[in-house]
Amino acid sequence: MTTPFDAPSTLPYQLPPFADITVDDYRAGFTQGMEAHRAEVDAIATNPDAPTFENTLVALERSGELLGRVQLTFSTVVAADATDDLHDLDAEMSPRLAEHRDAITLNSALFQRVQTVFDARDTLGLAGEDRRLVERVHTEMTLAGAGLDEAGKARLTELNQQLSRLSTTFERNLLDDTNDLAVHITDPDELDGLDDGARSAARAAAADRGLPGWLITLPLFTGHPWLANLTNRTVRERIMRASQSRGRRGNQWDNRDIVLQIIRLRAERARLLGFPNHAAAVAADETAKTPENIDALLSRLVPAAARNARAEHAERSRVLGDSVEAWDWAYATEILRSEQFAADSAALRPYYEAERVLRDGVFFAANALYGLSFTERPDLQGYNSEVRVFEVTADDGAPGGLYLLDLYTRDGKRGGAWMNPVVEQSALAGTLPVVINNLNVPKPAAGAPTLLTQDEVETLFHEFGHALHGLLARTTYPRFSGTNVERDFVEFPSQVNEMWVTWPEVLANYARHVDTGAALPPELVLSLGSAQGFNEGFATTEYLAAALLDQAWHRLTSEEATAIEDVEAFETAALERAGIAVEAVPTRYSSTYFAHTFAGGYDAGYYGYIWSEVLDADTVEWFREHGGLQRDNGRRFGSMVLGVGGAADPIEAYRAFRGRDAEVEPLLRRRGLLDATD
Repeated sequence: MTTPFDAPSTLPYQLPPFADITVDDYRAGFTQGMEAHRAEVDAIATNPDAPTFENTLVALERSGELLGRVQLTFSTVVAADATDDLHDLDAEMSPRLAEHRDAITLNSALFQRVQTVFDARDTLGLAGEDRRLVERVHTEMTLAGAGLDEAGKARLTELNQQLSRLSTTFERNLLDDTNDLAVHITDPDELDGLDDGARSAARAAAADRGLPGWLITLPLFTGHPWLANLTNRTVRERIMRASQSRGRRGNQWDNRDIVLQIIRLRAERARLLGFPNHAAAVAADETAKTPENIDALLSRLVPAAARNARAEHAERSRVLGDSVEAWDWAYATEILRSEQFAADSAALRPYYEAERVLRDGVFFAANALYGLSFTERPDLQGYNSEVRVFEVTADDGAPGGLYLLDLYTRDGKRGGAWMNPVVEQSALAGTLPVVINNLNVPKPAAGAPTLLTQDEVETLFHEFGHALHGLLARTTYPRFSGTNVERDFVEFPSQVNEMWVTWPEVLANYARHVDTGAALPPELVLSLGSAQGFNEGFATTEYLAAALLDQAWHRLTSEEATAIEDVEAFETAALERAGIAVEAVPTRYSSTYFAHTFAGGYDAGYYGYIWSEVLDADTVEWFREHGGLQRDNGRRFGSMVLGVGGAADPIEAYRAFRGRDAEVEPLLRRRGLLDATD
């Protein structure tokens, strides 16, 4: 069958022709792509010539181009604009793709050739990215089970297929249950506290489903940004309870049994691979290396974070005149924020109009630091009419790829925010990057401005940091491009990019009143700076609770995992045992809607956000010491960290950039934990 994937797209930068691709094209593309890839790999594995770097490692990097085009395009669409047919195809293809990956990774003849080149890497004179390629492929195949006997490989393949099916089911259940649990409001008085922009978005969400009144759709994390403003406590409770009930209502979308199955299969797989548990298997291929190293950081943070959160709870209960529940925390926090800093969310939102934040904030900082310019290309189309396409140009006029932005929430889009590549940069393949940022901002009614919350502004800068990682990639091999780094390092560049949200020069450029164009008043600017560290007890505790819950699930041995029968009971016991169970501070993600760990590739790796933040906080200090928003600083960070991608050990790349290892004290200061941990 002829499909649009048969050859590279003829559109600029090989942007996929989304409008021309049907579900049948995806299905045929997957089938043909896997067949072609398998044939290419078999030819490498059975090559009668002696193994060399070129005929084995480079040949592997060249293989699978057709399948790669299909996968990158399909994964982009199924995450952000899925239909039932696409979901069904995802469920159909996930186990087949898992089997396909195993057929390559567990190919004994291929592994022997890789082993031969690996053993000779010194005598071959391999260096830089070439040496890194040999070492990474060897490590990945070893940890994936290439050294197992045939019976072990057969069982491993079964486990991986089952896990692929379950992860796909988990994500689809979560999307459907999240959509079903959106809170429908018909009495306008119940929306008291929401500004016109939020009301407009809720009205539009209801209209999209043919409902009267307003609809409050749920974000991926526990709670909702509007809890900070809604004065009606009953409505706040409805939203929080809806959020926390996802995946555990006993309906067709219940994820509890899926969680238990995933945990048991991962534990069995870890044992098969020679590890005591899944967390140890994951850490072995991260910069952390061992669960004990992860514990060393998290255990330093937990006592102080929990103590600060309990103190914050008492303060908020005093302000509210009643014991604060989970649905009250954000509301009481906003009262305190307005009292102490005058920078509450209602006061800030009119100054955060989305288009201005994007062009005069995000793009402005990227131009000042990295010399990048962004020109909208309305002639180029994404997979949905809401997707915007920008051409990226370097400061010397050289083409830099495409940046796509899909800002708004909709029923076919999974929750949260993310970046993914659509085309990966590679000198070997001759491709420049095409990357996309997805957010889930409520869309206002036609003609109304999109006003962002402080959290949404930070999220846009954060996700654009991932986009920069992809756009500035300058690697030879596609497996190292952009965010293809160790998972506990991948959040580092995006966290660094958040620093520009409140950087005076950047803030002054984008934070202007949507109606008058007036700059953010000095008292609000001062408040933003003064509020650094405010509510950090809550923020650190809710995050650590999720990270430790993720670790607790994946520290189970196979026997222990089999014995677990009650998801809620396990969660409660795990958080209490970790010392992070704090009244009115729910974990940021509970198990049944913890997409990061059960569907998103962060299994036993959610700790990576704060692990990366150690590097981030230390890097922010470096920028401050060197003058901040300057082209020379961006040139150094861009070339020594962002552009390198996975082509070098990330810790070595960081050490080369910083001149030393990262220090943890800047992180502790940022989160208000330094004194409490001394």
